[in-house]
Amino acid sequence: MSGEIRAEVVRGFGASRHSHITGLGLDADGRARKIGGGLVGQEEAREAAGVIVEMVREGRLGGRGILIVGPPGTGKTALAIAIARELGEDTPFVALNAGELFRGDSGKLEMLLQAFRKAIGVRVRERREVVEGVVTSISVSKRRTPFSPYPVIAGARITLETKDESRTFTVGPEVAEQLVALGVRRGDVIVIDLETGVVRVVGRGKGRGQGFDIDVVREVELPEGPVRKVKEFVRTLTLHDIDASIAAQRVAFTGLLSMFEAERGVTSEDRKKTDELVKKWVGEGKAEIVAGVIFIDDAHLLDMESFSFLSKAMESDLAPIIVLATNRGVAKIRGTDIESPHGIPRDLLDRLLIITTRPYTRDEIKEIIRIRADEEEVLLSENALERLADIGSEKSLRYAIQLLEPAMIVAKRRGSRRVEAEHVEEAERLFADIKRSIQLVEKYRDLMM
Repeated sequence: MSGEIRAEVVRGFGASRHSHITGLGLDADGRARKIGGGLVGQEEAREAAGVIVEMVREGRLGGRGILIVGPPGTGKTALAIAIARELGEDTPFVALNAGELFRGDSGKLEMLLQAFRKAIGVRVRERREVVEGVVTSISVSKRRTPFSPYPVIAGARITLETKDESRTFTVGPEVAEQLVALGVRRGDVIVIDLETGVVRVVGRGKGRGQGFDIDVVREVELPEGPVRKVKEFVRTLTLHDIDASIAAQRVAFTGLLSMFEAERGVTSEDRKKTDELVKKWVGEGKAEIVAGVIFIDDAHLLDMESFSFLSKAMESDLAPIIVLATNRGVAKIRGTDIESPHGIPRDLLDRLLIITTRPYTRDEIKEIIRIRADEEEVLLSENALERLADIGSEKSLRYAIQLLEPAMIVAKRRGSRRVEAEHVEEAERLFADIKRSIQLVEKYRDLMM
């Protein structure tokens, strides 16, 4: 285990516009609250997603995937993120657009395989012998050497205390140098890994230091039990993390042995070694598999080869939860003249549970804009909120949300801390919606030939 003594959370919730989502917002009976988990409306879709989550927890989703169908801007991505959030904070989430698969240099199937392995987590549990406690005294000793004009750190003597015990340790120069570099002082709660010698400062012990109105060091409870103990640490990696680590070791090793450039990137042999390693960890009880979520938007842009890959992946015992999304009705399957519902082959459609989303009402749009304004720290007047709700209802929710920050800049320029309706209207004048931009092109079509 590396020196990082904490659970590593691997998540793909990267899009800031969805950072407010904490779950599906369901009650104990699986019914969707009007506003919950950062989501508004779409009650039927959220309740259906709740059933999916239960199926995953009970191991009943095997061999199937999910398809979310609805108009643009109706929360399809948000729903997929909420499913991952419901499954746990360390549940991997990988989102990609189907069109991206045809722009990369690696090839679409390689990109799909890599995305799938990023969406499969490995929760590793390790028991390590450590010393842990609050520092009650620390003294660093130095000595002179013929190789340095200045004294160097020779070691340290440190006393650690828990609620139940106090012990004093003498540590070597490697640990002492870390204590100095980290600025460890009396009152700090620290952990020292006895196998690696890595030191980590957990925080400031409550009641063990001067209190400040503003302090960047977090206070933590004093540890309990003996100072020296065996402690379990949990971290979550993905299969791709382990693939990349094995590939890096291979490249470093072959680079030493060969005059030629070592093979770069993850190979099938690297993935095979990862699978064997993870299987060993699971068999020894050191790890467990965490099924993540892979979300593929604009699924109608996939081709037959990609759909075949997904069909085969669904049958695998080691597969993430596959969530596809589309806003198309009947469409041609890419690369063929075959028309199919949602541009997806019927044999794959038969294996998908379909969730539908609907356009938001004006009241729902208003609440969504209110949530986004709070998340982006945009102070809206009631009139500005009403104007944005009108814009979202008449034009599109995405356009209304995109006007939030431009309107805030306009308000600041006019010396206002709060966004008013006139600031929203000014932002609307400066930035066109899709309908207005199309009208402009049509008006000047002859000048654009």
